[in-house]
Amino acid sequence: MNFSSKLIEDSVNAFATLPGIGKKTALRLTLHLLNMPTETSEAFCDTVMKMRKNIQFCSTCFNISDSTVCSICTNTARERSTVCVVESIRDIMAIENTNQYRGLFHVLGGVISPIEGVGPGDLNIEALIERVKAGTIKEVIMAISPTIDGDTTIFYLSKQLQPFDVKVTTLARGISFGGELEYADEVTLGRSIASRRIYDDGT
Repeated sequence: MNFSSKLIEDSVNAFATLPGIGKKTALRLTLHLLNMPTETSEAFCDTVMKMRKNIQFCSTCFNISDSTVCSICTNTARERSTVCVVESIRDIMAIENTNQYRGLFHVLGGVISPIEGVGPGDLNIEALIERVKAGTIKEVIMAISPTIDGDTTIFYLSKQLQPFDVKVTTLARGISFGGELEYADEVTLGRSIASRRIYDDGT
């Protein structure tokens, strides 16, 4: 793709670093931004920069937040005896969209994956254990994608939680094996949460 302007080329290359954005789409976005009124494009850029500079991660559950503790953790209407463990922030958004869950969350930041070099120490597991140790949590829902690495992570977590008086449950298998939670439709995901079952590690 040839450009008559280095500034346009740099903008296209910048947009193309975003997931799902190819060079043609990046060019369309660049030209759209160029054709916007100056104050509108400046407001757009300012909003993105403000988000990038000021966004925080909740000190309790590791969800994205505008403050030290996220709006879910501070919401007194949430069921505080139930924690839903997810891989990523996107999974929280998917579960919240089902309107089937009113408890708290805990973001692991991934799953245990020996092939990828991700071990328990690379995830927010110790923080989860500390939350359970506090004694107010009675159920931990493992809302982790049903993959080999996901099942390995659930097995590991269940072993770590065994010493505590807490019920460990998993989503009903409405989610097909190998699928990712964030791509499940809201009805299927909602039913999987509502029909969750006690986790059995097979031992």
